[in-house]
Amino acid sequence: MNKHPGSALKFRLTLTTAHEADSHPTEHGWDIRVDTPSGMPTMLLSLISVIVTLWVSRAHGQETTCDPPAIANGVYAPLRTKYRLEDVITYSCDHGLYPSSHGNTANCTEGGWAPPPRCSLKPCEYPEIKHGYLSWRSRYLGNFPAFVGQQFYYYCDGNYVPPTQDNWGTIICTTDGWSPDIPCLRKCVANNLEHGHSPRKEQTYLPGESVRIFCHPGYSLQNRESLVTCTENGWSPPLSCLKHCDMPLFENATPTITGKVFRPNDTLDYQCLDGYENRDGHTMGSLLCGEDGWSHLPSCFKSAEKCGPPPAVGNGDITSVPLAAYPPGSRVEYQCQAYYELQGPKYVTCSDAKWSEPPKCLDACVISEEMMEKYNIRLKWKRDNKLYSKTNDTVEFVCRSGYRQKSARSTFRVMCQEGKLTYPTCE
Repeated sequence: MNKHPGSALKFRLTLTTAHEADSHPTEHGWDIRVDTPSGMPTMLLSLISVIVTLWVSRAHGQETTCDPPAIANGVYAPLRTKYRLEDVITYSCDHGLYPSSHGNTANCTEGGWAPPPRCSLKPCEYPEIKHGYLSWRSRYLGNFPAFVGQQFYYYCDGNYVPPTQDNWGTIICTTDGWSPDIPCLRKCVANNLEHGHSPRKEQTYLPGESVRIFCHPGYSLQNRESLVTCTENGWSPPLSCLKHCDMPLFENATPTITGKVFRPNDTLDYQCLDGYENRDGHTMGSLLCGEDGWSHLPSCFKSAEKCGPPPAVGNGDITSVPLAAYPPGSRVEYQCQAYYELQGPKYVTCSDAKWSEPPKCLDACVISEEMMEKYNIRLKWKRDNKLYSKTNDTVEFVCRSGYRQKSARSTFRVMCQEGKLTYPTCE
């Protein structure tokens, strides 16, 4: 301290502070000047110096500091007894607990540690609801991340429902995350089943639930199963009764594949037994599954048992495409040409390399204008202009105008007999 009478009192005040974790103390210095009147006693000057020193020390003692944080279930660094403004700590939490969603650091501020360091159960981030969405209020007024125990309302898309099957659901933040973990479940409906018997109308099922399906004869579910199960992607197998062909009965032949489900347009190959052949004369053949069943029966037979083409019938023919050879038991149908009458069995059958007796097609009767003019007759019914009659059909005549009956009255009503017709006479 230097004394200058009648001028001023000048001195420097230095304070040293240190923190336990610091390797170097910190010095704080002030240069102070006090103007004093000339002749002031030395004792008074000393008193002023002491007062100024105490004031500066008090002001330094009021500097903003933070006490060590109390973090339950966590540790932090660096460790100090006091922390200055803007000092930063880093902390970690015990197993199963998590720092604040803002991070694992905190700053010393005039209001204390910010953000407050704490260890708590893991918060839940904004929920991504598959096949659903949060309600408007939860979406726009909710604070995320959410803490354990918070709950929000949500809705599911069409064909999906909450586990409660209500119109809306509640999702809750838990220690293991959001619950329920699958908020929206697929809703499966079993009704209006084509080619099968449906369960109760509008009966709904949730994933994991199954129902037994009964298809009509000739139809089945995929892979011939009878149970369908509701999954997240819908029914498995698909809820649809599909046309199928059952394994046919083989005659003197064996199939080349078994255990397969045959659908329309699928083929089934077969092999004839030794010494046998199919209708085409081959030892192997194929069947085609169609909407009406198999294209033909898988039959094989010995060559000596075959029949050739069906016998010809005058004025008639078979209704199917003729084949070069027919296996035993084959049957074909006949039909006659127009105005010809079929007499006898309509079908013939191959047996022991021979066909059964075929039918006949009887001739029709031709009513000739020339013959009617010759016998002075005409058809009784003017509206009846037909010139052909089948066997056993009846035709009625009358005399032309100006003529009278010559033949017996009964002869004017004539029956066609295998193409032959007797005309009555008028004169």
